[in-house]
Amino acid sequence: METHEATGAAERAGISPEELRRLVELGIVAPEAGGRFTSGAIRRMGLVRGLVAAGVPLDGLGAAMRNGTFSLDFLDAPAFERFSALSDVTFAQFAARTGVAVELLLQIREAAGSPAPQPDDRIRDEELPYAELIAIQVKAGFNQASTLRLLRVQGDALRRMAETESAFWEAEILGPAMEAGRRPDEILGIEFGDQMAVMMERGIVAMYHLQQTQAWTTDMIANLEMQLAAMGLHSRLDHPAAMCFLDITGYTQLTQERGDAAAAQLAEQLGRLVQRTSVRHGGRPVKWLGDGVMIHFPSPGLGVLAALEMVAGVVEAGMPPAHVGLHAGPIIFQEGDYYGQTVNLAARIAEHARPGEVLVTQEVVDASGGAEVAFREIGPVELKGVAGAVHLHAAHRPG
Repeated sequence: METHEATGAAERAGISPEELRRLVELGIVAPEAGGRFTSGAIRRMGLVRGLVAAGVPLDGLGAAMRNGTFSLDFLDAPAFERFSALSDVTFAQFAARTGVAVELLLQIREAAGSPAPQPDDRIRDEELPYAELIAIQVKAGFNQASTLRLLRVQGDALRRMAETESAFWEAEILGPAMEAGRRPDEILGIEFGDQMAVMMERGIVAMYHLQQTQAWTTDMIANLEMQLAAMGLHSRLDHPAAMCFLDITGYTQLTQERGDAAAAQLAEQLGRLVQRTSVRHGGRPVKWLGDGVMIHFPSPGLGVLAALEMVAGVVEAGMPPAHVGLHAGPIIFQEGDYYGQTVNLAARIAEHARPGEVLVTQEVVDASGGAEVAFREIGPVELKGVAGAVHLHAAHRPG
């Protein structure tokens, strides 16, 4: 059993040769002719290591697999080929070869949601492409802080995508099949499961390209406008962007009365309304806050229009009334989120607004010229956590 193939397989699975020998003795994994272990066998080793860590007895697992009541054969399906094994390169070795700081490389695994590795730990196969990407950025002289921000945002966004996808599989495929008495290898090894995995990956890449198109087009238009304005060929209207907070009135009480399922349904319904309306007016939902949402609008006037439509749409959809606050001013964008006093003030204004009300600051009014909205002056208002009075206006449709 102490063969070169066995030693290499154990290293790629992250287990010792002694642990591999025990797995073979129990019939949990088996080498092919010539002592070679397939990639599916290496995936079995890694998964069994996790099962043992979770408290599953190894002897009982082996017995169940030998008598056919339990199987890990589903790990041979093409859908699981993406499960990463360990490469033959450590983080320290890669750092020495490329000149990238090893501390930066270690962030890759943390961004993927795993505990921080040590410099002498091996890089996973699927971590190598990102390590190569970082090496290119470092060679080009990119700012390390920017590289880290990109890594963290991509890792967090893709983690949420993967978790949502996993929940989808559990609800729509695995759960019902297991309830019907089918084993995982009978579910995931079939042609449909493999086809779904491939199409899901293609769909994610396609959606990413669609998002790139939107983001890059926005940047290109802004840059071209600046160039044309500098040439005297275009008069570019400069105004600060606006932050908008929309909250649902009585959301907490509603969830207590109707339960979590009703709250989830309300959040989904609100999400569709906000996404559709804000995008139509050039805005982008930034993050969901349980009882509401934070939205960024490059144009304050269009942001007010969108807010009025959303408040009306919430009522038409039979949801509890919404209340909105908007403020325009300097905003700090970092790691996919927005920060600063403009954001904080908009949130406080939303808290002050009454059900069905859209309140805005004087800065929003001043930057809303040309928008089909009207404003009713409320006057100076003291807001919680804000120094000094804030001059507010209530937005409404003209006429």
